[in-house]
Amino acid sequence: MRLTRLFLDQPLAVGADIDLDEHAHRHAVQVLRLRQGAELVLFNGSGGEYRGRLTEASRRRSRVTLTAFDDRDTRPALHVTLVQGVSRGDRMDFSLQKATELGVTRVIPVITKRSRIPGDSRRLDSRHEHWRGVIISACEQCGRNDLPVLDPVTTLEHWLTNRPEGHALVLDPQAGTGLADRAPDGPVQLLIGPEGGLDGTEITAARHQGLQGVSLGPRTLRTETAGIAALAVIQALWGDLRGSG
Repeated sequence: MRLTRLFLDQPLAVGADIDLDEHAHRHAVQVLRLRQGAELVLFNGSGGEYRGRLTEASRRRSRVTLTAFDDRDTRPALHVTLVQGVSRGDRMDFSLQKATELGVTRVIPVITKRSRIPGDSRRLDSRHEHWRGVIISACEQCGRNDLPVLDPVTTLEHWLTNRPEGHALVLDPQAGTGLADRAPDGPVQLLIGPEGGLDGTEITAARHQGLQGVSLGPRTLRTETAGIAALAVIQALWGDLRGSG
């Protein structure tokens, strides 16, 4: 039987008695209805995971004793940074969730001309915290022990002028080449627009900054579909979805 996996942002060690934080407690006891004696797995993003047992599961508090450590390494074989144009609500959540499952290493949310964002900085901060929760939940579900880094929201212009050197791609429906025609020699940066995509001037600016345009074929894909498709192809061509034979 598959054990419940929970992320805790605190040090973990075999033999330690750990109080679950509010989020983990609510999920384990109130949502999943785990009871005292239940086995589960905890991880903190620093590598490996810990097996434990619920020694207390009351209405207001839950406590776990850690009994064993597994150094299972889930870090992606290929370092992929997803530069995602900020999309609305569920679309952004879906993009981040599936990107995490597909092994993205870093996520940089960028504001583009077609992004719809709240004007209040506090609401934008709240969305950023929500996105981190989406990433954590995806790691819990898919078995990752490492958390993708979630950068602060920035503008596309700022990222383009300050991005690190390396193999960078931009999805461009008008590009004459696909991902299979681009062989990276190191980490990959992938720029995807929000709903409606990047406009022509943004794609031109990206190309001027050294990004290579790639197409995903003759059909128009939604932003959340484009991200999944591109990341899956990247991992299949160069990452940890390649066949062993």
